[in-house]
Amino acid sequence: MPGKSVSSPRCAAIVGPYLSGKTTLLEALLDTCGAIHRRGNVKDGTTVGDPSPEARRRNMSIEISAAHGEFLGEYWTFLDCPGSIEFQGEARSALMVADIAIVVVDPDPNRALVVGPLLHFLDTNDIPHMIFINKVDHPHVPVQDVLESLQGMSRKPLILRHVPIRNGDNIEGYVDLVSERAYSYKPGEKSALIEIPTDMQELNEQARQELLEELSNFDDDLLEQLLEDTIPPKDEIYGYLTKDLRNNAVVPVFIGAAEKNSGVLRLLKALRHETPEASSTLARLGDPTGDPLIQVLKTYHVPRSGKLSLARIWRGTVKDGMNLGETRVSGLYRLMGYDQEKIGQAEAGEIVALGRMEKVRTGDVLTAQGVTADAMAWLEPTKPLYSVAIHSQKREDEVKLSAAIAKLIDEDPSLIIEQVADTRQMLFWGQGDIHLQVSAEKLRERYNVGVVTEKPVIPYKETIRRPIKQHARHKKQSGGHGEFGDVHIEIKPLPRGRGFQFDEIIHGGSVPRNYIPAVEAGVKEYLTEGPLGFPVVDLSVTLFDGQHHAVDSSDMAFRRAGILAMKDGLPQCSPILLEPICKVTLSVPSEFTANAQGVITKRRGQILGFTPKEGWDNWDEVEAFMPQSELQDLIIELRSLSRGIGTFEWQSDHLAELTGREANDVIEARKEAR
Repeated sequence: MPGKSVSSPRCAAIVGPYLSGKTTLLEALLDTCGAIHRRGNVKDGTTVGDPSPEARRRNMSIEISAAHGEFLGEYWTFLDCPGSIEFQGEARSALMVADIAIVVVDPDPNRALVVGPLLHFLDTNDIPHMIFINKVDHPHVPVQDVLESLQGMSRKPLILRHVPIRNGDNIEGYVDLVSERAYSYKPGEKSALIEIPTDMQELNEQARQELLEELSNFDDDLLEQLLEDTIPPKDEIYGYLTKDLRNNAVVPVFIGAAEKNSGVLRLLKALRHETPEASSTLARLGDPTGDPLIQVLKTYHVPRSGKLSLARIWRGTVKDGMNLGETRVSGLYRLMGYDQEKIGQAEAGEIVALGRMEKVRTGDVLTAQGVTADAMAWLEPTKPLYSVAIHSQKREDEVKLSAAIAKLIDEDPSLIIEQVADTRQMLFWGQGDIHLQVSAEKLRERYNVGVVTEKPVIPYKETIRRPIKQHARHKKQSGGHGEFGDVHIEIKPLPRGRGFQFDEIIHGGSVPRNYIPAVEAGVKEYLTEGPLGFPVVDLSVTLFDGQHHAVDSSDMAFRRAGILAMKDGLPQCSPILLEPICKVTLSVPSEFTANAQGVITKRRGQILGFTPKEGWDNWDEVEAFMPQSELQDLIIELRSLSRGIGTFEWQSDHLAELTGREANDVIEARKEAR
């Protein structure tokens, strides 16, 4: 591989599906860089990545873990990202500031589909990336089959860099197709240079020719050489690979076994030579030595340390104690998992944590003048899909709970809190069950707020189907002034979606005008809970007659008369339950479209149709109307039937009548709750 000058600090995001081995690869990279004294492992909870108790309890990544090291004199930051789709917002934030992504995948062709959404995101956002097929030390690993399956998920051509050396069903090393050198894996050690096996000569030449032909699609000079049966020197091939990766035209594919350090050194060397530099990535911003330009990619609230803003320095120098607008940098740190190394300053390209930037949020761009709006693109938070009702175990902790949740949302903008007036519940929204379980654990363990989570109450309504006229009189005499209010009202149903309407057609002063608002207030008060136990909608009430007393009538008397008229009249109007209906769009790979339609039907949904998903190959969108009550765990079932990658969007659409057993069950449950 040709030599190169030392570059500015660079950043690689390690991404991939859950259980593909990302955290183990981070540990192997740090070990190879000499950045750690002893390798940890995920099972024992001793890795640099996944340092939080919540992550180690589950043996899974739940947030970005930053670590750094040097390789051949160059400084690197590695961002280990969650693989679970419930924490995909973390991975996307890391990718927005990375110079390159290392996509770690399982050596299983059937798991390639799971990588599809990630590769689509990388392609759509023009992020250079390479693939590392991990765990090739397992028997029966079909590398070519894995490659073909992954190619079906990628818009960019995949370039296999290594041909595996097999001994029966086992892979014991590889041939590098550019250097034409063979290496034998030495678990836990540097791979040993060996001769290319004789029986692999033909396979190696064929694979190398395919590599060159793919690269020639992006370079006319190389194409001309191949047409003339001229094989370019190795240095030139490396140059083509570097150029094409930095232009995000191709995706190199490497093989290895991170747990045994196999193939990790080759991966690091490819990263060093082929990864774009931060200065080239952000060339449009001008002079890399100008005023500081810093982008926050992640917020942490660390016990005893306070708020930390993990940020990429795109330009300039950042110093501890300097002012960025009205905000002072109160501490500058390099992170190694949870460990913090305090430093005096950091240069362009580095990723550092800024201390106590209280007004700064994830995605903000900081300059010497302060936060700069729209300086660099940032992603909208992932829309929430799953909710629980949440409240503190102790009433006196309610204020404390609100403050703690605000910190969680500051760390993870894909969390949302919502106060629902109809049900008087506080809903905690996230990406799935595990996402909210982890958040509840953080509330208990980090902020000492015990919480209770429950299934959200569905905001059912009720309405009426027939009109009625009703007379009501409120009369009370208890010495002195009494209470007297007498009203005649007409109650009528309104078309769906019209809400509530109050009118009066009083003639001759039977009800003085100053008491009419009190009648309306009484009517509205009753409508908050009708005869079935739910708020009443889509009806009109007209006050057309009544009586008053010169001494005993009052606002209170007529308000109570209005309540009494509704209480007596509404049960005679054939009340009926209304359930909220949502318009839902399910997104799944085409092979699961029929399954998705089955889920809709099973959940009392009405399928409106399905179409190919725009911009996605072999994905469909299925539109439907579905009762809101059926959406609570929809994402869990949808992911279960689509290998974890199906999703949906929804919005409230209308109310529909609910009758029969379902309605009776809802009404009985309401009575029990009351």
